[in-house]
Amino acid sequence: MHSHFASAAALLQGHDATGLGRPPICSGTAYRPLPQPARSAYLWAMRKHVLIVLGIIVLIGIAVIAWLAWPDTARLSVDQVAGKQPVIEAPREQVIPTVGIAKPVGWANGAKPSVAPGLTIQPFATNLDHPRWLYELPNGDVLVAETNSPPRPSSGIVDRVMNFFLGRAGAAVPSANRITLLRDTNGDGKADLKTPFMTGLNSPFGMVLFDGQLYIADTDALVRVPYVEGETKITAKPEKVVPLRGGGNHWARNVIASGDGQTLFVSVGSASNIADNGLDAEKNRAAILQVWPKDKNWRIYAAGLRNPTGMALNPANGRLWTVVNERDMLGSDLAPDYLTQVEFGDHFGWPWYYWGGYPDNRVQPAQPALQQYVKRPDYALGPHVAALGLTFSTGAKLGERFANGAFIGEHGSWNRKPPSGYKVVFVPFGPGAFPTPKAKPVDVVSGFLNAKGEAQGRPVGVIVDKTGGLLVADDVGNVVWKVSAAR
Repeated sequence: MHSHFASAAALLQGHDATGLGRPPICSGTAYRPLPQPARSAYLWAMRKHVLIVLGIIVLIGIAVIAWLAWPDTARLSVDQVAGKQPVIEAPREQVIPTVGIAKPVGWANGAKPSVAPGLTIQPFATNLDHPRWLYELPNGDVLVAETNSPPRPSSGIVDRVMNFFLGRAGAAVPSANRITLLRDTNGDGKADLKTPFMTGLNSPFGMVLFDGQLYIADTDALVRVPYVEGETKITAKPEKVVPLRGGGNHWARNVIASGDGQTLFVSVGSASNIADNGLDAEKNRAAILQVWPKDKNWRIYAAGLRNPTGMALNPANGRLWTVVNERDMLGSDLAPDYLTQVEFGDHFGWPWYYWGGYPDNRVQPAQPALQQYVKRPDYALGPHVAALGLTFSTGAKLGERFANGAFIGEHGSWNRKPPSGYKVVFVPFGPGAFPTPKAKPVDVVSGFLNAKGEAQGRPVGVIVDKTGGLLVADDVGNVVWKVSAAR
C-alpha cells in the first residue's frame, strides 16, 4: 500500500510515477526525488538516445529512397544487346532491383499507337477487360482471353512489394477469367460482334483448336471443350487434360499444336526470378511440355527457359520457336530476352546460366557440369523488354518489308532505366529459316508510352488475321488494335 500512496504523491508533485528520475520506492523507505540537475541530465540522455535511434531510421529511409531514385542506369542501348551477337557485359548484381514502372493511364481523347511507315492502325475492339492473348478460329472469328494473374499471396514483405509493383504497372486488377469472341461481320476492320464465349475459367491464356476440341491453358491445368464452327458461346464444363504447376510470378500458360497431328506444346514459366524459393518450387516449370491429349500423358520437351510465353511454328520448316523473358537484378543491360528455335532435349541454362553459358553466381549450389550443354539462343531481343507475343508473318499483307519474319509483342520493362520494350517489333528472317545475321529488331507498333513516360497501353499477344492484318492485344489500354497496310 505504501508504494501506491508514494506513486500518487509523486504524481501530485509532478514527478515520474514509474520510477524514472528517482530511486525505486521500497516499503519503509522515505521517498527522495533526484535533485533537479541530475534529473535534467538523465532526461537529456534519454532524449539523446531516442534522437540517435530516430536519426538512424531516417538515414536508412534516405538510403532506400536514394537507391530507388538513382537506380542502375543502362550503359548500352537496347539495340546493342539485341541481334544474333549481342554485347554481354559483366553483371551488376542488385539486392534491390532498379524500379522504373510506367504508370498506366490508358488512351485519352482518341490517342492511338504509332506505326511504321506504310502502315495504319485502328481499334479492332474496345472496352475489353485486360485482354492478353488472341487466337483466330478457322472461320475468322477471333478469341481474346480477358485474364490476369490469380490472387497472389500477401503474407510477407516480398509479396507485398511485388503486389505493389504489379498495381503500379496496371497488372493487379482481378482476372475476368473470360474468353470473348470478336467477329467482324461487314469487313470494315472492326469487330461489330463482341460476346462472352467462355466464362468461369481460371486465369486462361493460350488457346488452340485441335482435333475438334478447343484447348485452353488455364494457369493450373490444360482443359478442353467440344467446338462447333460458328458457335458464339460454349457452356460445356471443361475437361481437364493435364494439371499444370500454378502460382508464383509467371502465371500465364500457352498452348499450340505441335504440327505432328498428335501432340501439343504447353509453356510453363518459372515461379520466381532465379529459383529463389528452391528448386522444388520450380519442378516441371521454366519449361515447354509436350502433351499427348488423347491419353493425357506429357513430358518435358525443353527446359531452362525462365518464362517461355509466346510459341509458334516456323512456316519454313515446321520447327518450334519461342520468346523468353530472362532474369532480373543483374543491371539494366542484362540479361537479354530472346527469340529461339527449340528442339527436344534442349536446356537453355536457367537458373544457373544465361545467354548460352554465362554463369549467374547468385544461384547456389552451382552446376558447372551443365555449362557445356547449355544452348545459346538464336536471337537476342534486348534486356527487360518482356517479350510475350509471337507470330510469324505468314499471311500478312503489310508490305514486302514485313513478309518474312516474326512479330513480337514486348510488354515493356519495370526494372530498367531507361525503359525498354513497350512496342511490337519485327525480326527479319533469311532464306535459311533463321533471323537475318546482322538484322536488329524493327519497330512496327510503338508510342505506347506518352511524353511523360506513362503507359497508354502495353502490347501482349499478336496474331495475323484472315485479312492479312496484324492484331495486337493491349492489356492496359483494354483494346485490340488492328495494323493494316496504308492505302
